[in-house]
Amino acid sequence: MKVKAFLENTWKHRAHVIMALPVFLVMFFIFYVPMAGLVMAFKKFDYTLGIWRSPWNGLENFKVLIASKASFVSMTKNTIMYYIIFTALGTFLNVVLAIAIDQCVFKKCSKVMQTVMIVPVFISFAAVQFIVYAFLNSSTGILVSALGIKTRFYSTAGTWPAILTIVKMWNSVGYGSVLYMSVLAGIDTELYEAAQIDGANKWRQIWHITLPSLIPMVTVMLLLSVGNIMRSDTGLFYQVTRNSGALYSTTQVIDSYVLNAIFKNSNFGFTAATSFFQSVVGLLLMLLSNGLVRKIAPENSLF
Repeated sequence: MKVKAFLENTWKHRAHVIMALPVFLVMFFIFYVPMAGLVMAFKKFDYTLGIWRSPWNGLENFKVLIASKASFVSMTKNTIMYYIIFTALGTFLNVVLAIAIDQCVFKKCSKVMQTVMIVPVFISFAAVQFIVYAFLNSSTGILVSALGIKTRFYSTAGTWPAILTIVKMWNSVGYGSVLYMSVLAGIDTELYEAAQIDGANKWRQIWHITLPSLIPMVTVMLLLSVGNIMRSDTGLFYQVTRNSGALYSTTQVIDSYVLNAIFKNSNFGFTAATSFFQSVVGLLLMLLSNGLVRKIAPENSLF
């Protein structure tokens, strides 16, 4: 009966099904079909045999990942550290920038600002690395020539958490604020008018109306980002740092470590094991975070 009811409902809404079919197929072939490749995480991959005929090797690929405890702990710590910094600071700047533009008196100016702020996200990190190098080059860099800074940045690991944070914020904050601006555009203006009648100034309006309206969206974005806690932007950590070995202590994350491993020995079983490990940790953390939010504020949880 359930199958019959499902088929009848599908036929009843066949127009919507046909409209959704292209998106479904794209998601199926791009996101779900490649998941079959996770089987390589438990195999010793051999090109001549292919994925399915390659011999099983159990958890050997995972053992390779954690074989060097010092490197594994260091890159895991870096991955989590950068996730926390980028997420906390990025969310704060996204919200502040969205509110600042929303409160901008000169609306024409705000439209120009939005356009300018979105541009960095379209610039590849392959190009960004040359911009960063132009500033930090120890011989002809802008900071060296104009400000007289003598630090050799590409051999001084301690300076790179701040440098990578600045580059990441420059690249992503403008684009990230657009989402929050769409939420602000949907706030009923009568709320602000009522607050003005009650004598609330701009700061009180922002504190009591604007920020509470943004909390649901901030919560959802944080929950979604938790799933990627073990992943990093490879272009940022591999290209912008020019993959300098002297910086690994503060710049090497799991993704850049995997990329280096591929270039050295093309061990795709190891790569699959690492991706599997990242996905499982991200899934568990997202479920845990969503569970906590559901207990505290059910209306803001994902499910």
